[in-house]
Amino acid sequence: MKHFFISLISALPVFALVTVHAADEPKPIRALLVTGGCCHDYAKQKEILTQGISARAPVQWTIVHEGGASLDHKVSIYSKSDWAKPFDVVVHDECFADVKDKEFVEAILKPHHEGVAAVNLHCAMHSYRTGTNMWFDFVGLTSTGHGPQLPIEITFQDEKHPITRGLSGWTTIKEELYNNKKIGESTVPLAQGKQGNTQAAVVWVNTYGKGRVFGTTLGHNNETVADARYLDLLTRGLLWACDKLQADGTPKTGYAAPKP
Repeated sequence: MKHFFISLISALPVFALVTVHAADEPKPIRALLVTGGCCHDYAKQKEILTQGISARAPVQWTIVHEGGASLDHKVSIYSKSDWAKPFDVVVHDECFADVKDKEFVEAILKPHHEGVAAVNLHCAMHSYRTGTNMWFDFVGLTSTGHGPQLPIEITFQDEKHPITRGLSGWTTIKEELYNNKKIGESTVPLAQGKQGNTQAAVVWVNTYGKGRVFGTTLGHNNETVADARYLDLLTRGLLWACDKLQADGTPKTGYAAPKP
């Protein structure tokens, strides 16, 4: 009986440690991808993006793909109260320039201003043109158009930022270089794109209220979206927006690439 009592007591700390460890284990990032609208192969790109990022970080996805090829579709999830509550980050990859309803756009922006992280891709910068700066203040810069599709030479400007540390620039296939009419006061450009004599910021971060925002205008064509360098960059940007990226550019504990 005495021997049994000692064995039971000695096992208790081990059991307690296992329980605490399980409770403290990092949870996967809960991400919402909103996509759809004019001018892009969103049906394919949503697969490339979600699969590519999840191969690089523990991210669980909810995808909302609506609107066909329209420019004025109001994505249904944004009309729900607390629409962003289940998510750690929202990836905006929609193209709805003709949605001009200010109250609708305010409902999109509110959770981001309150702290929900955001990743804004390509045509998201040209969406929700309400006649005000509300959307541009969120994404971090004002862009009103782009030139012809030509290769873009990408140069990282801030090589010490966690998102860009250790990454190398490259020249894309034929892509669209979005203009920069105004860079936001809280925007930090990370990469410059060049087509001939035309240059513009193509990667940046922004602070919107309590929310962290990562943005890039790159990603019109499927080949660019599927480029490993692009997916590496997006994954870093998403982790940074969720405060899961260390200063040296590596993921925080529990947020590295999942094991095969």
